[in-house]
Amino acid sequence: MSISDAIEKKLTEALKPERLAVVNESHLHAGHHHVESGHHATFDGSGETHFRVRVVSPMFEGMSRIERHRKVNELLADELAAGVHALAIEPAAPGEKTRW
Repeated sequence: MSISDAIEKKLTEALKPERLAVVNESHLHAGHHHVESGHHATFDGSGETHFRVRVVSPMFEGMSRIERHRKVNELLADELAAGVHALAIEPAAPGEKTRW
């Protein structure tokens, strides 16, 4: 199972979203520098390391933006520990305005 699929599965099971988009943005970061195993390297943009998660879920009702981000980070802790380098989170409750 790809990392993208694992993220989608976990968020779907836990948040029962009305809308969910898991976007692999790794290619947008090609050429960026990062540290890997203590060495500086230039990222080639391949793989599954940078994601944007857009999610509308009733579970977010009554939660602050920070609480929503913490919840998503908590659900995806394994993926973050296993090599997801960046995770942009766009959470919303039903009826809230989104930019997408």
